[in-house]
Amino acid sequence: MAKEHIGLVAKDFWLEPYEDAIRGRHEHALWKISQLTQNGKRTLSDFASGHLYYGLHKTGYGWVFREWAPNASDIWLIGDFNGWQKDEAYRCKKIDGGNWEIKLSENQLKHGDLYKMFVRWDGGEGERIPAWCQRVVQDDKTKIFSAQVWNPAQPHEWHDEGFKIDTNPLLIYECHVGMAQDAEKVGTYTEFKENILPRVKMAGYNAIQVMAIQEHPYYGSFGYHVSSFFAPSSRCGTPEELKDMIDAAHQMGIGVIMDIVHSHAVKNEVEGLGNLAGDPNQFFYPGDRHEHPAWDSLCFDYGKDDVLHFLLSNCKYWLEEYHFDGFRFDGITSMLYYSHGLGEAFCSYGDYFNGHQDDNAICYLMLANKMIHEVKPDAVTIAEDVSGMPGLASKFEDGGFGFNYRLAMNVPDYWIKMIKEQRDEDWKPSSIFWEMTNRRADEKTVSYAESHDQALVGDKTIIFRLIDADMYWHFRKGDENDMANRGIALHKMIRLVTLSTMNGGYLNFMGNEFGHPEWIDFPREGNGWSYKYAMRQWHLLDDKTLCYHELGDFDRAMIAVIKAEPDFAKLPVREIWHDDADQVLAYMRGRLLFIFNFSPTKSFVDYGFLVPKGNYDVMLNTDDKAFGGFGLTDDTIIHYTNYDPVYDREDKDWLKLYIPARSAVVLWKN
Repeated sequence: MAKEHIGLVAKDFWLEPYEDAIRGRHEHALWKISQLTQNGKRTLSDFASGHLYYGLHKTGYGWVFREWAPNASDIWLIGDFNGWQKDEAYRCKKIDGGNWEIKLSENQLKHGDLYKMFVRWDGGEGERIPAWCQRVVQDDKTKIFSAQVWNPAQPHEWHDEGFKIDTNPLLIYECHVGMAQDAEKVGTYTEFKENILPRVKMAGYNAIQVMAIQEHPYYGSFGYHVSSFFAPSSRCGTPEELKDMIDAAHQMGIGVIMDIVHSHAVKNEVEGLGNLAGDPNQFFYPGDRHEHPAWDSLCFDYGKDDVLHFLLSNCKYWLEEYHFDGFRFDGITSMLYYSHGLGEAFCSYGDYFNGHQDDNAICYLMLANKMIHEVKPDAVTIAEDVSGMPGLASKFEDGGFGFNYRLAMNVPDYWIKMIKEQRDEDWKPSSIFWEMTNRRADEKTVSYAESHDQALVGDKTIIFRLIDADMYWHFRKGDENDMANRGIALHKMIRLVTLSTMNGGYLNFMGNEFGHPEWIDFPREGNGWSYKYAMRQWHLLDDKTLCYHELGDFDRAMIAVIKAEPDFAKLPVREIWHDDADQVLAYMRGRLLFIFNFSPTKSFVDYGFLVPKGNYDVMLNTDDKAFGGFGLTDDTIIHYTNYDPVYDREDKDWLKLYIPARSAVVLWKN
């Protein structure tokens, strides 16, 4: 009798030589689940409840504080309440499992008090912020971070009962709260709620992906050097204000995805986990695997149950306490491989199963997805991986990792390479279509033309690569030069072909939709600690005399067209035609017909396509004057297919169109 293949292999027989490895990973995860759930006596969600035990909590009798610090010999709470001195009344006692505990009366702590642990260990001592702390603040003058007692008299009351994130399709607006305002400062959660959420709603996106939520000492790290994993960044406001922002988003029909960082941690010892109690390896791998060679950070030891407890509880905490709708897991590639993916080519399937993979990290990611969807079945999880590891967005039961989506990271890389290295005359529609649709059949992806990475100092956004300095001088309506017109046209076409070929979801970074000029540069010593470039210039979008608003209007219209076709992302992308010499591409998705002419110089009259019989209305035209085009076609005309006896087809006829150079049109089949 033939062996029954595991689901991942059954759907891709090129993986058959590696089935034993795939099964081994799957069985490892099953074994770990059984261990953590005591052979099914409890759930993974039950296991992932450390945040309810550790840290500081208000109780019926007062307060209780607990910390996991197996290497400590003594721990005191020090703070505003005892003059920051080691007071016997605030001395913790060691209990089981390397844990420490102290119970305090109600009047020994009050809301707003600042505090830390003073930890003593064999050969040393020091102040530390508790690992499970849920509120951390920074002193404006001294810049020192401290934990803060947080028990507001009026906690947030939620108004989002029954909300479910819309994934049909998933349209993500990636954002950073601190730099979201049109002002040289750190924006707040409240300002984001009032000023940015309405823009996201108007633009048609149904989800935001929020960066830099977990507390991080250095603002310029973009939130990727996390110190306090359970504390929302206090730079942008209070926990209640973050909850209010998320609640407001839900009431607008906008899901909120958190950019979660479990791939590494900041090296800081006082603020972070680098040396909590004299053991640098308490949370992290020892030896050569301790530090990340490229990120100047520390690498979690995913083989320790206590670390799994910490990270899985972290996921559950953000879902339940803040009502996040899921996570984009940062830096998956770094977690998967001993090399962190550095210097690896990933040319064949064998590169994913050659023994260079961290089975502990793979197991953690599988468990995280299982637990997240156990807590919140409709949660969205997205994997950021540049290596192409098969199975990331496949079901756990099939031997996959269990993510809902993986980022289509080949797409922005492709656009950068095209723009930098090829003349416009050499752009090949066959190559474009292949790159946009080349993906695993059993894994949903989130496509994007560019993200925050392309907007950072040292790189360039698509609009800047296309137009460069001419944006400063020729981006006023009526004053566009050839370079500006080229950039405006291609910016729209690139985004349209990327969005319309997506396989599940689409992502845009805040401001890129309207061609935000300049780069992102956070305050640092090299720029005089300036906020000049750590902001978004919304006034450019709102100025009707500039070209930015035309790009913003196009993006909104493009999103609306996609939404007009029910179940758009589930419909197959059916190629109708491509001709690399003409630089013309056409494909259909449901009743929507997409036609692109990438030629910078050649317009075509009566260009024919064999399409399903019927009549077609113009839904969207990149050449529309309203979107910064030349308006060379009459889009009020209904286009009818024509019978041709030479191509006698039962279901298809010729559709002949005028397609101007460097333009795209979307038609609706009636």
